[in-house]
Amino acid sequence: MKRPRRHFLRLAAGAAALPAISRFAWGQSYPSRPVRIIVGFAAGGPNDILARLIGQWLSQRLGQQFVVENRPGAGSNIATDAVVRAPPDGYTLLLVGTPNAINATLYDNLNFNFIRDIAPVVSLFRGALVLLVHPSVPAKTLPEFIAYVKANPGKLSYGSGGVGGITHMTPELFKQEAGGLDILHVPYRGVTPALADLLGGQVQVVFVNPTPSIGQIRSGRLRALATTTATRSEAMPDIPTIGEFVPGYEASSIFGLGAPKNTPAEIVDRLNKGINAALLDLRFKAQLANLDGTVLGGSPADFGKLIAEETEKWRKVIRLANIKPE
Repeated sequence: MKRPRRHFLRLAAGAAALPAISRFAWGQSYPSRPVRIIVGFAAGGPNDILARLIGQWLSQRLGQQFVVENRPGAGSNIATDAVVRAPPDGYTLLLVGTPNAINATLYDNLNFNFIRDIAPVVSLFRGALVLLVHPSVPAKTLPEFIAYVKANPGKLSYGSGGVGGITHMTPELFKQEAGGLDILHVPYRGVTPALADLLGGQVQVVFVNPTPSIGQIRSGRLRALATTTATRSEAMPDIPTIGEFVPGYEASSIFGLGAPKNTPAEIVDRLNKGINAALLDLRFKAQLANLDGTVLGGSPADFGKLIAEETEKWRKVIRLANIKPE
């Protein structure tokens, strides 16, 4: 006996709707077990602190534990590789940062393509760095500093936390955009020893996160000439930006959250909405203020665009300065 055409069409429509309903239910039921946030740096630093703040918020909001797992090494490439290889089910996430954008060009032999293999979830915030000089440098302002360097090529040196890190790349971008300044790079194993040698006068310049240096700036042991972001730092509003004197200059530490490619869009959307809610929460924003960052947020597409822009920016710097990994 033939079934009525109307009945057949209802069955076909119902079958077509099943995948969408299943995907929706998957997103609604996520997470049903603990989620790992992989961090490519050691515990205690800004990356780790930020991941734990986000993990705590998501744990409370989504009803499952978001556990931070530190996998330091190779400039965060070890952590990124672990997430790239993880199942795309939303239970392994990556704290994304500027090193990922830098490493895409710095390393020639990566086992992954960061932009292709990591799905953007949401951008978190943009952190400033500050240009510090030792008091022996006879420059009280950034224009005076630029003029002094041009008049004394090769006389000053700057310390960084290591080749390819943000404290190396930001001064290289500054050197290029300020007219090809000649300042010697001295890499250290971390920012702390670079700051120690700046205080001792072994190096004369360091670009660093403002928070750990505010005490030395206020005491006069170090001099802050400018910050690197497009707008002034909330922690040091009296310090001008580099861009106020070098038009177009902007550099910062970008932070966000990523997932393995092919992670269901419904899960990405659930995480995105949860984190955007956090970024609007006054208490959470106050906690981020301790990291001296500007809150970002937005859609996964917004974060993907930001990652692409940062990757292209640092690609140009690396190629022009011929920077190679250690």
